[in-house]
Amino acid sequence: MQQVVVVGGGGHAKVIIELLEESGNFDIVACTASRSDTPAVLDVPIVGDDSQLPGMFAAGVRNAFVAIGNNRLRRSLTHHVVSLGFNLINAVSRRAVISRRAEVGNGVAIMAGAVINSCTRIGTGGIVNTGATVDHDCNIGDWVHIAPGANLAGCVSIGEGAFLGIGSRIIPGISIGEWSTVGAGAVVIRSLPSAVTAVGVPARITTRPKI
Repeated sequence: MQQVVVVGGGGHAKVIIELLEESGNFDIVACTASRSDTPAVLDVPIVGDDSQLPGMFAAGVRNAFVAIGNNRLRRSLTHHVVSLGFNLINAVSRRAVISRRAEVGNGVAIMAGAVINSCTRIGTGGIVNTGATVDHDCNIGDWVHIAPGANLAGCVSIGEGAFLGIGSRIIPGISIGEWSTVGAGAVVIRSLPSAVTAVGVPARITTRPKI
């Protein structure tokens, strides 16, 4: 089995650890966390903060997974991990359904019950959370988080760093701009620009970027 370090010590890290255990391919040697009230995540020891990563690489650990839910922080830490030389692995549930014609980037988490259909692309560092569905011909940018129970119809495009809240719905052909947020339960029937927040049924923009 390949050794891996998990960067992160919260609830998201717990899910990632179980996905990696489920795969049977990885020996999870440690977690790193900037703050923690416990010495371990599940049964995996927390060895300190991210300053421990260079030493772990020097000791022969070559694989890492950044288990952070916040999109911007996950992007920053992933760049740091890659700069140290680590290989980004994926954490994919055996209970997810992924088309053989889908394209999945590196450092991606795909949880149980997720469905990714034909000719869809999931970018680097993406999260397709529990029970979320992404239909055919979608383009999901880097660092996107699709929350539990969200449903994307076909030919949807999601820009870098966007967050789609739990139970949200996106109709076919919609585009959502970079770093935008779609609220829980929202139904998006019109494309959204970058860096906005939209909520409701149908979804309406409530927060716009400062000029």
